[in-house]
Amino acid sequence: MEDIVTVDVPEFLEESTEYDTKYKRTMKWDIEKGDFVRDGANKVQECSGEEGYMVWCYKIAMTERYACLAYPDEIGAEMEDATDDDEADIIESQVERTITEAIEVNPRTEWVGDFEFSWNGDVMHCTFTVKGVEQDKAFKVSI
Repeated sequence: MEDIVTVDVPEFLEESTEYDTKYKRTMKWDIEKGDFVRDGANKVQECSGEEGYMVWCYKIAMTERYACLAYPDEIGAEMEDATDDDEADIIESQVERTITEAIEVNPRTEWVGDFEFSWNGDVMHCTFTVKGVEQDKAFKVSI
């Protein structure tokens, strides 16, 4: 007869319902180049947490939800669905909704609004304003 080994099951800690809303330094990102900002020694530069949050808002608005398996389902905007209509008013309303929902996932977001749209043929450009918690000013994002 074999010896029976008893293993105690560890207690799992419950996840905290509070999310850290502090802005932490992060790697600096160049939106135009789509790459990290590097110095002359090719070292990635840092930026303030507030600047990192601004870049995060831009990238979230530009990331299609469910398109990247590395991201959880709540990351990204559903722009393909939002722009799948023939009427500009409907498209603008849906884009405003999906961008707002996508950015409000981050608990650092106080509000999203002031959407402005311009059209060049079938190409839509959108500018909106985001206010982060504990930030003195709101900032504009253009996509």
